[in-house]
Amino acid sequence: MRGVPDQPPVNLDEFETLARQRLPEAVYDFFAGGAGDEWTLGENRRAFDGWVVRPRILRDVARVDCSATVLGQTMTAPILVAPTAFQRLAHPEGELAMGRGALAAGMTMVVSTVSSCTLEEVAETGVPRWFQLYLQRDRPRNEELVRRAEAAGYRALVLTVDAPVLGRRDRDERNHLVFPPDVRMANLQDAELPVAESGSSQPLHFQQMKSVETWQDVSWLRSLTSTPLLLKGVLNGDDAARAADEGVAGVIVSNHGGRQLDGARATLDALPEVVSAAGDRLEVLVDGGIRRGVHVLKALALGARAVLVGRSPLWGLAVDGEAGVQRVLEMLRDELARAMALAGAAAVAEVDRSLLLPAGPPTDA
Repeated sequence: MRGVPDQPPVNLDEFETLARQRLPEAVYDFFAGGAGDEWTLGENRRAFDGWVVRPRILRDVARVDCSATVLGQTMTAPILVAPTAFQRLAHPEGELAMGRGALAAGMTMVVSTVSSCTLEEVAETGVPRWFQLYLQRDRPRNEELVRRAEAAGYRALVLTVDAPVLGRRDRDERNHLVFPPDVRMANLQDAELPVAESGSSQPLHFQQMKSVETWQDVSWLRSLTSTPLLLKGVLNGDDAARAADEGVAGVIVSNHGGRQLDGARATLDALPEVVSAAGDRLEVLVDGGIRRGVHVLKALALGARAVLVGRSPLWGLAVDGEAGVQRVLEMLRDELARAMALAGAAAVAEVDRSLLLPAGPPTDA
């Protein structure tokens, strides 16, 4: 087990700095990088600077309750661990340590189709869990994954819909990351992880995936299971409205962490439009760029039911395994509680649009 650093990190950016020091450059770039010039990757973070908090004073915030209900599930905070692939690249125990860390923090984990531990192994950690699905070319394989997730107690399905092709990621193409033998697509036992002539295996693992998803695939999945279905990768209101018409339970406003279409809008910028289109027919979640509790506050105020964080738990995992994951998630939850108290909100239900104003140029007093 990797030891805790002499000077423990006090924020999520410091966790990233430590993780970068500990990981091979190609692995760090695989997790941290985005598509193209990484403009969208940066915009996800910058978008939070477009809003300022309008605090309320003299409110009773002696006790702040961060608990929330998402898809009828009670959560200790409106924060979930986003699905990320091949976590054994960050730590030998991979998704198992991530699950135990999330469980200790009281958080729900979304497990990727291309995880490096099986969905059943992650379930054995006891972490509250959802399953992220990349559709496979072979429809029976998709049904098998859904049935396995149901049997293993996964309480929601998250269909990723923003990857009809893989975004071009310059860092990965430059680094030619070679996956070690113990890092594999554990949920797809008979699908060997291919290696390109260049030595880079990352682009080729998508060869197993269905090249294009359509609304017909959504309908088919809905007919297959009663497990709540969310669509991850929604950035406009028209798609949110169509998702509601199709009867899905929720959407996740996401641009794949800036890893697909460089030039796509920041997720926080897209959030109000999606929330407006969804109305009360869908639950809306959001990911991308979240590094502080006040970022969670702003997302909730703009209508998100909850947020997902992906890279930060990975940095915790790389720094100190499950203890690092727990610390990252608890740090974010505690920052949210402090931000709520300072904004005058004692409960998540009290966080609404009235707490925010668009950031503008400074004016003379």
